[in-house]
Amino acid sequence: MQAAETARSAGRPANDLTAYDLYLRAYAMALSSARQIREALRLMEQAIARDPRYGPALAWAAYCCFRLLADGRSDDPAADRLKGVDFARRALEVAGDDPDVLATAAHALATFGEDIGAIMALLDRALALNPSYARGWYISGVLRNWAGQPDIAIEHVEAALRLSPRARVGNTVMTIGAAHFYARRFGEAVPKLLLAIQENPSFPHPYRYLAACYAHMGRLDEAREIVTRLRAITSDVIPDASYYRSAEHRELFLSGLRLAAGEAK
Repeated sequence: MQAAETARSAGRPANDLTAYDLYLRAYAMALSSARQIREALRLMEQAIARDPRYGPALAWAAYCCFRLLADGRSDDPAADRLKGVDFARRALEVAGDDPDVLATAAHALATFGEDIGAIMALLDRALALNPSYARGWYISGVLRNWAGQPDIAIEHVEAALRLSPRARVGNTVMTIGAAHFYARRFGEAVPKLLLAIQENPSFPHPYRYLAACYAHMGRLDEAREIVTRLRAITSDVIPDASYYRSAEHRELFLSGLRLAAGEAK
């Protein structure tokens, strides 16, 4: 499905073929490793400089900005947030009926604090345009988690996995693990989060969920071991969690992390 989506996007290439090549290289980096997000953003920005109305590059540049912030890899969070919002809004202006541009830009804007109901409506539109769009179902699952709807999140991510069982559409296993965590099914969350770490050891977020999960289970030695591994990846152990719209879920996540990291409330 991922290959099919790439081929579909090729039907509407950038006006500048070099921009299209830069986008494809950056797209592969953005999906492959958290450590490559900064380089992916650099290439997306080069593509945008050559074609300022190139929707896919604008949307994925916004995605890269939010990943830098979420992963604790940004050197200037305020600037990257402003840049990400600008890229995402410009992407929506030129998105037309491209479900990938709509969904990817919406994903970024949800992270930057836009109204979650309006953002989920954008996802619904993307999925109406292409009901077989696996990555759109995955992003919808992520947003349902953020909106405090973990069981619907699992349904949507599992739909993505049925549509695209092999090609990578996002951090699907981690998202399912996070949903089980928010539903307080900690025993079901742990194996998913361990698998997510194996799949992408450079991505900080599954370590955070797993540490919080172990902490709430009373397995503090294991929680602290996971925090030690997390610190080898990022100094940002307890991140900004404002994009979790449910105060209860946000506190469940942050209180577990504080306990695992040995920090006072």
